[in-house]
Amino acid sequence: MIAGGDYVACICEGSAENAIMDILLEHEMLIFDQMQLLEGEIIRSRSAKQFETRFLRKGFNKKITVLRILDSRNENFKLSKAYEGKVSVIDIITAPEIEMLIILSENKYNEYKKSNKKPSDFCKMDMNCGNVKSYDFVKNHFKDIKKLTYSIREYKRRSKIKKGEYTLFDLLK
Repeated sequence: MIAGGDYVACICEGSAENAIMDILLEHEMLIFDQMQLLEGEIIRSRSAKQFETRFLRKGFNKKITVLRILDSRNENFKLSKAYEGKVSVIDIITAPEIEMLIILSENKYNEYKKSNKKPSDFCKMDMNCGNVKSYDFVKNHFKDIKKLTYSIREYKRRSKIKKGEYTLFDLLK
């Protein structure tokens, strides 16, 4: 997916995704490291045009892999033809993974399944986690890296992931 020398542009859709990627980066649990990141950090720009203007107009001598961490399968990210051969774009889908990571981390999966609720509703109503999508909540909830990596692996094990689709699991070392 990512060659060792490639630059990585890690674009997170939301605060929760950003917090998870920051935690995984801090603990060196990803298949890439901070040194490979464009400008050394996670990017929050979702527009392909803005991304091109801000990051791609510079001269790069290595290939760039854009990892889009998002919960929408239908969001478009079309780069100009000038960058087609130099940049590969990989979507890492988190729908409804973020809430499921919280549920799995608290061993509430069976209760969740019985509830017939959406993961976000179960988190709010049954777990009293109204702010599961906030950066601070996620960062605090997963301050133990083992809890986060367990939840990511458990999500992969229990989920029916569409063929050809990538999840956070695919970014773990």
